[in-house]
Amino acid sequence: MLDTPHLVQTEPQMAAMIHITVPSDQMQEVMCPAIMEVYEAVKAQGIGPTGALFAHHYGMKPGIFNFDVGVPVSTPVEPVGRVIAGELPGAVVMRTLYTGPYEGLGSAWEDFQELVKAEGRALGPNLWERYLKGPESGEDPSAYVTELNQTIIL
Repeated sequence: MLDTPHLVQTEPQMAAMIHITVPSDQMQEVMCPAIMEVYEAVKAQGIGPTGALFAHHYGMKPGIFNFDVGVPVSTPVEPVGRVIAGELPGAVVMRTLYTGPYEGLGSAWEDFQELVKAEGRALGPNLWERYLKGPESGEDPSAYVTELNQTIIL
């Protein structure tokens, strides 16, 4: 289920992140280890996380995921392993909330982007999702909440 999209100006956020480029069929096997690595780095350094886990995608090419997985931090992370200092960008985005299991995110993005285009807005190259309520909040995937952010061209 999608909430009504709305226009938002986001502010840049310091982040600790890992960049990943993989075929889409490998996403599940690389995402969890990357998340754990980011969390371990920021907790060991005492700098976060200060907000929700995110995945920042650099466009959506069929069959390929090119993205950063990360968390906001209070100060820049010291690089360790694959974890580097980065930033979730400030941008004008259309934003909505998707409630449901992660398996439904692909369809949710398609529906959301169609709603944005129906408003006469041109999609920008970047998009990100923030995982606001997930497995840590209970066993019912239908209650997961993911914030979807699509950059737009003004």
